Amino acid sequence: MGGLKGCVFCEIAHGERDAHVVMDLPDVVAFLDVRPLFKGHTLLIPRRHVETLTDLPVESLGSFFGHAQRLAAAMESVLGAAGSFVAMNNRVSQSVPHLHVHVVPRNRKDGLRGFFWPRQKYDSDVEAAEYAARLSGSLADPP
Repeated sequence: MGGLKGCVFCEIAHGERDAHVVMDLPDVVAFLDVRPLFKGHTLLIPRRHVETLTDLPVESLGSFFGHAQRLAAAMESVLGAAGSFVAMNNRVSQSVPHLHVHVVPRNRKDGLRGFFWPRQKYDSDVEAAEYAARLSGSLADPP
C-alpha cells in the first residue's frame, strides 16, 4: 500500500480503491467527486499524502495549481461550462484529511449561490486596516 494507511484519497492515488480517474500523473491524481455539485465535479489531489495547503512543499505549488488550471479549462472546453468554481478547504470542512482542490463546472443560473455561509462585515475601516496590517506583517518575508 502506498500513502497514509486508511486515507481514502491515498488509496485512490495508489490504485487500491476505485474512482473515475480524470488525470493520472506522477505527482497528482484527479477523479470525479462521488457527491458532485454538478456532473464533472472533479477533485485534484497530490499523489503523496499531504493534509493541507500549508503542508504542500513550496516547490510543488506551481505544478499542482498548473494542473488545477488545466482542469478548470477542461470544464469549459470539454464540458461546455461557462466557467468553473475552484475551491479548497483546510482542516475546517475538509471531509477527507488529504489536500484536495474542487474543480466544478459552472453555468449561469445553475442554482449554486456563492458561498453557503453568512458573510461578516468589519466594524469599521480601522478594524479592516488592523486585520490587513496583522496579515501583511506576517507575510513581509517569504518563507
